[in-house]
Amino acid sequence: MKEEETLEQLTSLQRGDKVLRIRRRKPRRRLRMAPDIPAVFRFLRQITMETPLIPLILALLALWLLFSWGFYLVEREVSEQIHSYSQALWWTFTAMHTQGANSPGPITTPGMLIGSIWSVLSTAAFFGVIIGTLYAYFMLPRRRPSQEIVSALQYNLERLQKLSVDELEVLRDTTVQIVNTQIRETKHKSSGK
Repeated sequence: MKEEETLEQLTSLQRGDKVLRIRRRKPRRRLRMAPDIPAVFRFLRQITMETPLIPLILALLALWLLFSWGFYLVEREVSEQIHSYSQALWWTFTAMHTQGANSPGPITTPGMLIGSIWSVLSTAAFFGVIIGTLYAYFMLPRRRPSQEIVSALQYNLERLQKLSVDELEVLRDTTVQIVNTQIRETKHKSSGK
């Protein structure tokens, strides 16, 4: 696509002067028809590696299996609908999303108790996983990388004579804290090997 050039009239500097400026049209951005697959994989990798998504999903999965097992043990001989562990898994899965509106409900009092606790706990845990992951993902840019802190320290060390007493104390405390942290990490790595 070739850039189009048009003349645009501007306000004159003095009476009678004509001032013209060339206005170039920006080329239109083309709409991408295919998704950027590598970017999608980078996004998914960042979410799984830098947020608590995997541990939270594993905890929710463990709770689901545990409550399903308890529900199965209580309802297996009484309920006509729950004959196997897989049916109990299905009931607890649907109870997580429908809040008990699924048809083969519990018959016994312990089954109703387990079902109601699971229904409330699983809904809170399910949405908690989503909200916790989103919060952690969007808070990632707010974390200060250590490289920025080191750069700030180097900058302040270069202009050491120009710093006030308060700035020098903050610089000293920050430097001591970073060095102590590095010493602890190095000792921990060397003792772990």
